[in-house]
Amino acid sequence: MKQRTPVFVNILIITGLLIVFYYLFVQSYSFFSSLYFWGTVIIGGILAYIHSAIGDLIENKKFAKLSDEEKAAYLAEKKIPFLKRQYMAAFKKQSETEEKDILIDHGFDGIMELDNQLPKWWVGLFWFGTAFCIVYVFAFSFTDFASPIKEYEKEYKEQEASVAAYLENQPPVTLESAEFSEDNIAAGEEVFKTNCVSCHSEGGRGGIGPNLTDNFWKNQPEKKLFKNVFHIVENGVTGTAMQAWGKNGVLTGTDIQNVAAYVYSINQLKKPITPAEGGAPPYGDEANWEKQ
Repeated sequence: MKQRTPVFVNILIITGLLIVFYYLFVQSYSFFSSLYFWGTVIIGGILAYIHSAIGDLIENKKFAKLSDEEKAAYLAEKKIPFLKRQYMAAFKKQSETEEKDILIDHGFDGIMELDNQLPKWWVGLFWFGTAFCIVYVFAFSFTDFASPIKEYEKEYKEQEASVAAYLENQPPVTLESAEFSEDNIAAGEEVFKTNCVSCHSEGGRGGIGPNLTDNFWKNQPEKKLFKNVFHIVENGVTGTAMQAWGKNGVLTGTDIQNVAAYVYSINQLKKPITPAEGGAPPYGDEANWEKQ
């Protein structure tokens, strides 16, 4: 009669598997503070004790049917510690009599093949890997676990929330604090397309409003081009269609900083669009901007 696995070992195995599976679905160890996790561990422990109690009843009935010699051998083996017994089962060599019983009737080059049982640790790892694979495939197919799209959406929302929190805690961008950065040009282009292109046309070539790519400016309240654009967009121009986008609350200080960066880029970092190329003719006086 084979020795049974102690109940505390089964409880440790159940707890270990629960930790693995909870981590697979939660993707962090925060479940250690969850009552659901510890409730599952307690239920698993209770079931393990019930299983052990039923096993004891079956074992007692089988033990009663053994001969005196078999009972003595069983009791002697039971005194051996569990881990030592597992080690001996995994690495012990068969006797010559046992080898004859498991000898397979073929060989090669003088080497005979024995029908040995696989080590228990190997069999255990195999079945654990099989169960893990089944759970993983099920989780990947029918849940959000390991879904790159869901993970991207989650991270994107977290990043948006962190950016919003950062901007909320930052002081508003003003004419004094605004600074040019090439990193803001792309965002400024989107602001320009949404609010400015109807008057200044695509690329700032001019239309109803003046050409923003040449060096002629009607309004020059600031000495630097970037600051000048920020000032005009924020305060507008009296007597023209250029409204005060900032003071009217249509654009935030960050929006104005971005669109000013875009206008600066098409004026200073690109070739001007001449009237021959479809640009509006010069309007205003030639500017002598200070270096940014």
